[in-house]
Amino acid sequence: MGPDVPLLNDYKQEFFLKRFPQTVLGGPRFKLGYCAPPYVYVNQIILFLIPWVLGGVGTLLYQLGIMKDYYTAALSGGLMFVAALILQMTNLYAKQKTVTVERMQIQNTLTDEDEFEFSSCIGSETVKFIIPGKKYIINTIFHSLLAGVLCGLGTWYLLPNRITLLYSNIGGTVMIFVFGWLTICIGEYSLIINTATETATFQALDTYEITALMRPFYIFVFIAVDLAHRFAVNAPILEQTNQILHIVFLFLPFFWAMGILPPLDALFLWGMEQLLAFGLGGSPMSSNTKLLVMFLISAGTAIASYFIPSTLGVILFMTGFGFILSLNLSEIGFAFKHTMVSHLASSKSKNMHRGLRIQFGWREFIFYLTVLTFALIEASLLHQFAGFSSFSRGSPQAIASYILIILLIIMWILREIQRVYLFGVFRNPCYPKDVRTVTVFMEKQRRLMKVGVVRRILLTLVSPFAMIAFLALDRSLQNLHSVSVCIGFTRIFRMVWQNTENALMDMVVVSVAQMVVFNPDLWWNRSLDTGIRLLLVGILRDRLLQFVSKLQFAIAILLTSWTEKKQRRKSTATLITLNVVFFPILLTFIAISALLSSPLLPLFTLPVFLIGFPRPVRSWPGPVGTTACVCSDTVYYQQMVPSLAVALQSALAAGSLGLSLPGSHYLCRFQDRLMWILVLEKGFTYCGVNIKGLELQETSCHAAEAHRVDEIFEMAFEHQEHTKILSPNHHFGHILTPCTVLPVRLYSDARNVLSGIIDSHENLKHLKDDFIKVLVWMLVQYCYKKSKTWESPGSANKSNKGSFSENQRKGTVERSRPLREEDSFSVDTIEDWTDDSDIFDLEPSGRMKDRKEPGLLGDIPKVHLSIPGSVETQGQSVPQEMSPEDKLYRAVVLGLPAVDKGKQQEVLPRVEFSCSYSELLSIPEEWRTAPVPPSKVNEMRQRFPEEWYHFILSQLDFFHLKEKPYNLPEALMKDKALKELYIHGVLSCCFGLFGLDNTVPAPSHVFRAYTGGIPWSVGLDWLTGKPELFQLALKAFRYTFKLMVDKASLGPIENFKELVNYLEEYENDWYIGLVSDLEWQQAVLQEKPYLFSLGHDPNMGIYTGRVLTLQELLVQVGKLNDEAVRGQWANLSWELLYATNDDEERYSIQAHPVLLRNLTVQAADPPLGYPVYSSELLHLPLF
Repeated sequence: MGPDVPLLNDYKQEFFLKRFPQTVLGGPRFKLGYCAPPYVYVNQIILFLIPWVLGGVGTLLYQLGIMKDYYTAALSGGLMFVAALILQMTNLYAKQKTVTVERMQIQNTLTDEDEFEFSSCIGSETVKFIIPGKKYIINTIFHSLLAGVLCGLGTWYLLPNRITLLYSNIGGTVMIFVFGWLTICIGEYSLIINTATETATFQALDTYEITALMRPFYIFVFIAVDLAHRFAVNAPILEQTNQILHIVFLFLPFFWAMGILPPLDALFLWGMEQLLAFGLGGSPMSSNTKLLVMFLISAGTAIASYFIPSTLGVILFMTGFGFILSLNLSEIGFAFKHTMVSHLASSKSKNMHRGLRIQFGWREFIFYLTVLTFALIEASLLHQFAGFSSFSRGSPQAIASYILIILLIIMWILREIQRVYLFGVFRNPCYPKDVRTVTVFMEKQRRLMKVGVVRRILLTLVSPFAMIAFLALDRSLQNLHSVSVCIGFTRIFRMVWQNTENALMDMVVVSVAQMVVFNPDLWWNRSLDTGIRLLLVGILRDRLLQFVSKLQFAIAILLTSWTEKKQRRKSTATLITLNVVFFPILLTFIAISALLSSPLLPLFTLPVFLIGFPRPVRSWPGPVGTTACVCSDTVYYQQMVPSLAVALQSALAAGSLGLSLPGSHYLCRFQDRLMWILVLEKGFTYCGVNIKGLELQETSCHAAEAHRVDEIFEMAFEHQEHTKILSPNHHFGHILTPCTVLPVRLYSDARNVLSGIIDSHENLKHLKDDFIKVLVWMLVQYCYKKSKTWESPGSANKSNKGSFSENQRKGTVERSRPLREEDSFSVDTIEDWTDDSDIFDLEPSGRMKDRKEPGLLGDIPKVHLSIPGSVETQGQSVPQEMSPEDKLYRAVVLGLPAVDKGKQQEVLPRVEFSCSYSELLSIPEEWRTAPVPPSKVNEMRQRFPEEWYHFILSQLDFFHLKEKPYNLPEALMKDKALKELYIHGVLSCCFGLFGLDNTVPAPSHVFRAYTGGIPWSVGLDWLTGKPELFQLALKAFRYTFKLMVDKASLGPIENFKELVNYLEEYENDWYIGLVSDLEWQQAVLQEKPYLFSLGHDPNMGIYTGRVLTLQELLVQVGKLNDEAVRGQWANLSWELLYATNDDEERYSIQAHPVLLRNLTVQAADPPLGYPVYSSELLHLPLF
């Protein structure tokens, strides 16, 4: 696709131009796309202005001095409540009337789907169009009541006298009064008439009609500030705030239209997350329930600390609860619950394995208890004996500050030295060069692993205790019952454990500021205690990092829109010029976005930047890992995720992935697999992540971006042998920065063209003989394994004519008429026919009566068949030899349509074994009933690999038999009846797969036989009627084909022992089949060491072999720009949920090698994205 592909197609453009004005005005539909009567528009205008009219009545009465202001508000609110109820009742009446008297309408498929037929000004169709109504009766009452309250308070809020007191300006009063009422009318219309589709959409479905409450909520927020100002005394700050908000109130419609203000669900989740992370020292959570529970517990802890009467009690309370709340409480609770269930019940707990869970046992419990005990002892002792001195250069707290500074520098160096690029710019000289294999990498990385262990100890044990010492020595803790102390110190005492690295950075900044500025009269020292300083520094640090990331993202979009030729549109030059001219405004947008912790939204991923609405860091409303576009490729990710999670544990604990915080994104690459990792939670010694797998079937856009990812990783890890020290990162500015490689146990995928092997006449010539050998081995192994399940295998010693023989005599099988050999209609046959012969004779005549096929199994069972139309006079005692009439019938019937004669039952002849133990290896009776001519049996006897058969029998040990003769294998080899059984079994399978021809199979036939797609034949029909035998034959053929490939690649097989080794390896370590088989997926999940599949490319006309090998290989990992991902996901949400731009070839999904736009869209949660795999929350222990 070219760069000038339309942003919206024609249909979507028309749809968007109809929807956006409706969003701006709060719901009125003035652009319908078809002709509508004028009264439709007039009715909407009247309904839109009803709140203003009712509020104007109250305003007029107040201005004339007839009523007080609060009576005025009550009157306007009451009138609005009644009007809203009337409107809702009207809608209910119209719906009931439509249901009662339903008029037949002819649907015109050529018109728009939203076209209505209006009959009158107040007709039912008109009412339902203008007032869609509510889904729930309770919302009908609640929204009507809320509309009345909103109108009443709005009237009070916009009283002209009140506005004049604020501004003392008549012109300003008029402007605020007019446009303020316009804002209230928009909110009222959206609440009670027709809810507009919001540009700020978080949930795909509005099940409980919450969207209608969004605009009134924000109006109530502004009114609440005004009410606080009314009833507060001498509050100049409130007055100034009220003045500012009255002006901002006029711009609420603009904020709603631009999608800056979040919907209520996103607002409350975002607010709780921000308060938990920055006000209470916690971490964002992976689910809404966990977020709510953790927020309530954390807030309760902060409130409880306010009422503790002693400073020592406050210290111990904050230290203890800070440590406990930083642990992975949900997993500890799960482990405790499982332990209790295990003790109370003998059966194991259900749902024990739910993702990768922390093994929380006595070791972890003792470790946590020890750390908590030492932390409490340290905090209490230091506070009790050294916590009353003021901060000075030689004070104990200053000494703790020096220690913190040293720790920060050491940990920062130890973290950066483990990454492939220093600061993402220069190649790290300490990082191993040209790492391609696991063994080489592990040898070269031993030193870095030691560095990681040292850093882990410093981060987990040393740093928290050093920070607790710094906090316990602070004088601010002497101020009991202080709100600032409770909030600030509760937060930092928890953050010491929850987010150690950032807490260390904040304390160092505060310590340096205290060392530099000793002036006690400075605002920083006079008005703020240490806890609040740390809180402000933490917020400033987070917002500054967000600002830098968003700025990098914006610059990347600006530059690549011109430097990448495929991204250069006709409007690119104009957009870049506008961004340069209005760069201060762009910086303001970025700053506001960073301040709100909301994504910077590039509209259609063009250099047109908007402020997205604030939302949780996980970006999506649904629970983690519940949805994915599952396909056949999903199993590869399911297999590798546990091993990848284990590798991530070490990398995150060592710091080789950089500073990982909730909201961090990582991209892993191996061959054609792309894994997207999102950090959701982080606390003391644990991290919660979600791993997604992207599609393997690469589209052109996917392939272009994946190729760029490969280039970046190869430049970082594989092409560094001859580069200079501190060589620059040639892909600096890309949203992906390589971090490290991880050893992961997964499948490598090798695909080879089999030209020269499958089409080799020499290979194909030996295919049938090899198939017979493999099938004999397969049948013997099948019968041998089956014999192990017999309850009394020794009973065969008792009698050679025991129960087994009796069962053989009694057993009956259903079989169809056997085929005769092609040369059976011969001169000899004709001689059997005489003029005196009766074709209905019951006894055969001439030499046919004495002709029999030699063999130990006796005569091949035959069925007497009559000519169609003849009278059946045959009795039960009629011999079953083939009559001349049957031969004639065979010659005739081949030219006639098929006649279903049904199936006849007959008794198979009893098998006389010379060895009593042969019945253990006897193949099932129905497997030797294939309709094959006797001549083919003789031919198979000649081709049967007797030496191979004897070798296989000699390898059987029969350890499961309690009593057995020492020469059992030799006795089995001498049993000719057993051999005949296997000859017939092998012949049946060969007949089903290859037919009766002895020609060399063509490559196409080999491929069809491998895939089980052989054209129908009589033999195949018989074989598929025996599903177990068919699967054995198919498996044997696949083994044979793999053997042919191995012989062509590795050389010929020298002896039987080597052949058995090949077959046993196939049986134990391989799955040989098709990628589409269910067994293939099961083999991947069971981690079979090797998998093989045969494929065919009809376009190229070539056959390919695919081999998966399970081994430990290196997976490359890089860190993504978090804000680039959040910004593109915000645009995706707006584009699909609001603009409904789901075109598969839309511009915003096209390949962008720098922004990785297509991959980022894939990694979004369904239904907007389409990852083929998404894990549940994985809890990774980091100690």
